[in-house]
Amino acid sequence: MRIVIAGGHGRIALRLARLLGPAAVGLVRDPAHVPDVEATGAAAVVCDLERAGVDEVTEIVRGADAVVFAAGAGPGSGAARKDTVDRGASVLMADAAERAGVRTFVQISSMGAGRPPAPGTDEVWAAYLKAKTEAEDDLRRRDLDWTIVRPGRLTDEPGTGLVLLAPEAPPGSVPRDDVAAVIAALLRSAGTGRRTLELVSGDTPIAALIATQ
Repeated sequence: MRIVIAGGHGRIALRLARLLGPAAVGLVRDPAHVPDVEATGAAAVVCDLERAGVDEVTEIVRGADAVVFAAGAGPGSGAARKDTVDRGASVLMADAAERAGVRTFVQISSMGAGRPPAPGTDEVWAAYLKAKTEAEDDLRRRDLDWTIVRPGRLTDEPGTGLVLLAPEAPPGSVPRDDVAAVIAALLRSAGTGRRTLELVSGDTPIAALIATQ
């Protein structure tokens, strides 16, 4: 397998790359992040998704078995970068996947996407949810075998391997370890294809859940 991970230096992406090893290719904006990606056993490619054109990205993903969109503007970024990264970079990666003939696309979104922000929501958080919602909507219009994964509140606690993965889940948290493990299991089982799944900690082993998807 060859899996291209957008946002390759992110905390979920690095965990996913460690699980996939040589099958993974992490895209990073900063050349200084290359050693961190390579330390997982994955390859790294420098590509700034806010500046790259679709032709450049198409050549990077050509021949891949799947694309995982794990990029995000991150804490401290303003509303403008929520749009250019969380929405714009996802659209760019999906455009490139279509052009390159890569059908499997996994998008890491967020619980709360697809719904109007609650009254009084912080402006930047509202922009984040809007960007994620529009990225999801764009992906659903495409002829790709897409899966949208909406994790709950992310933590850095050790993964338990026990989750709830369903079209709708109650509010909750989930370790980044477990998010990465779910995505790796989806990719390995070919358990992707036009579904939106919410993800929080639960009481079912990941392997058992993926087998029923």
